[in-house]
Amino acid sequence: MEKAIKNTLKIERHPKSSDKSLKAWSAADELLIQEAASLEPKSLAIYHDTFGYLSCFLSEYQPNTITTLYSQQEAILKNLTRNHISADKISIKNPLENLDTTIDLALMKIPKSVDLFEVYLNQIHQNADINTVVYCGFMTRNFSSQALKIAEKYFMDVSQSKAYKKARILILKGVKAKETNTLTHDIQLSEKISLKQYFGVFSAHHIDYASQFLMQSMEIDKNELKILDIGCGNGVLAYHARQLSPSAELYLTDDSYLAMASAKLNIADSSSTHFYCSNHLKNIEKESIHLAISNPPFHFEYENNIDITLGLFNEIHECLMENGRFLMVANKHLNYATHLKKIFYQVKELNSNEKFVVYECIK
Repeated sequence: MEKAIKNTLKIERHPKSSDKSLKAWSAADELLIQEAASLEPKSLAIYHDTFGYLSCFLSEYQPNTITTLYSQQEAILKNLTRNHISADKISIKNPLENLDTTIDLALMKIPKSVDLFEVYLNQIHQNADINTVVYCGFMTRNFSSQALKIAEKYFMDVSQSKAYKKARILILKGVKAKETNTLTHDIQLSEKISLKQYFGVFSAHHIDYASQFLMQSMEIDKNELKILDIGCGNGVLAYHARQLSPSAELYLTDDSYLAMASAKLNIADSSSTHFYCSNHLKNIEKESIHLAISNPPFHFEYENNIDITLGLFNEIHECLMENGRFLMVANKHLNYATHLKKIFYQVKELNSNEKFVVYECIK
């Protein structure tokens, strides 16, 4: 591997963060490159490469780069361009696809979600043979013993490297016999209704409490015929909106491919339902939406980060018709009202309890 490339790479975060202390890679990325430096893989797969450090460094091996977020894909492509590397050097795929190749070496940044870790390992397992080696990088402060149990489910030999800058590598060898594993949860919405959700999607075992609070507060006017669900997850808010307004046209967006795939399991794909896997609202026509609803995230992996959500507020405003509404639930401590009042004509607390607040914003 061409070690000299490492010193000349220019990797930036995308979307950019207002916190200048946040880097676009970690010691775990560096350790993965060090551990793989002596290898010459014929078939390389890279998993959870948050901003493209691994993909840029190892582009000469024409890897399959597996991402679950649209924003990850954008970041990787932008950093390839920034480093004058052709996008044709890598193949970006999602974790539910068949890779159509036997993986010789897989490099992975272990995600915060152990369920997502299993989704990645399951795909590797389905495309592995007895010679496949998997290196999983992590910062020691973030490691979960559950990851070991999941790794042992798929591989016979599970070991760890020595520490480097408070990072380690989980080394997996000896693939176990292939079997079909279920990668979805059933989540109870009511006594008679359950929703399906892929592993790795937010709130894995129950309907998120903030979403429940928003649904309790949600009323839809008969004239609100175009409804946009931003950060839809498994589609529960859009599903509830359809129960309240069966004739409404639904637009669902989420940065996560697995979330979008989950939403499609729960809401019929029809001429009145539209799905967009994206971290922005460029696919939504301006001034076309009557009602926007959201339970937006404020975490990115192990970081508390509201930058992306704040950026979406302006996009939501642009998508709403005149006098259109935006209903949003959030943790009280985030104090989103300060930001919303700079954008919307009217902002009020529609409902609140000791933990959550529902804002109603009018354009």
